[in-house]
Amino acid sequence: MIFATKLPTLSLGQYNLVFNMLSLAVAAMLASMVFFILSRERLSPKYRISMIVSALVVGIAAYHYWRIFGSFAAAYKLEAGAYVATGKPFNDAYRYVDWLLTVPLLMVELIAVLQLSKKQSGPMITKLVIAATLMIALGYPGEISSNNTVRATWGTLSTIPFLYILYILWGQLGTALKTQSARVQILMRNTQLLLLATWGFYPIAYMMPFFGVSGATASVGLQVGYSIADITAKCGYGVMIYAIARAKMEAEEPASEAALEGATATA
Repeated sequence: MIFATKLPTLSLGQYNLVFNMLSLAVAAMLASMVFFILSRERLSPKYRISMIVSALVVGIAAYHYWRIFGSFAAAYKLEAGAYVATGKPFNDAYRYVDWLLTVPLLMVELIAVLQLSKKQSGPMITKLVIAATLMIALGYPGEISSNNTVRATWGTLSTIPFLYILYILWGQLGTALKTQSARVQILMRNTQLLLLATWGFYPIAYMMPFFGVSGATASVGLQVGYSIADITAKCGYGVMIYAIARAKMEAEEPASEAALEGATATA
C-alpha cells in the first residue's frame, strides 16, 4: 500500500492503465448498485434483504473507489512524458476501510439469501462476521510495513480467520446446503469458488515484496489486480446471490402450487 511514501514514476501507459481501471471500478460498483436496487422488486419479500445488502456493499465500494481515484489523480502530474509524484500522498488506505465494512457484509448476504433457520443462520453469521473483521484488521499492519518479517507475522495471523471462514463455508454451510434444491447447490458451489478465486489474489499481492517485486511494477500490479478482484468479488458475487434467490423462488413455486391445489380440493 502507498501512503506518504515516495511514489514511483509511472510511464504514460502505466498511469493510464491504473487511472482507467479505477474509473472502471467506480462505474461497475455504481451500475451494480442500481441493478441490485431494481432487482429486489423481482424477488419475494424474504429474499429482498440479500439484495439490499448487495446494494449496500457496492455502494460503499463505489464511494471508496471514488476517493482512491481522486487521490491517485492528485498524487501525479505529467512531466517530460512521464507521470511523477506531485508531493501529495496517495491514500490507498481507503481499500482497507472498504474491506473492513464490505467483507463482513458479503458473508451476511450469502447466509441471508439461503433463508436458513434462525438456529443455523444466527451463529453462522456471527462467526463469519467476526472472522472476516479479524482477517482484514490483522492484515493491515503487515500491509503498511516495509519489514518483511513484520509483514509475514501479520499475514500469518490474518490467514487464521481466513481459513476459519473457508471451514464455515465448506464445512458447516455445506451440511446446511443438503436441504437445498440441486440448482441452488450448484449456484452456491460456484459462488464459493468465485469467492475463493477472488480472495486468492489478495495473499498473492500481499506477498509480492517477498519476491522482490517493487517500484512501478508493484504499484500498477496492485492497483489493477485489486480493482479486478474487487469488481468480481462484489459485483459478480452480488449477481450470484441474485441468481440463488431466483433459483430458490422457482424451487418453491411447485410446492406453493401443490399446497394451493390441495386446499382447493379440500374446499
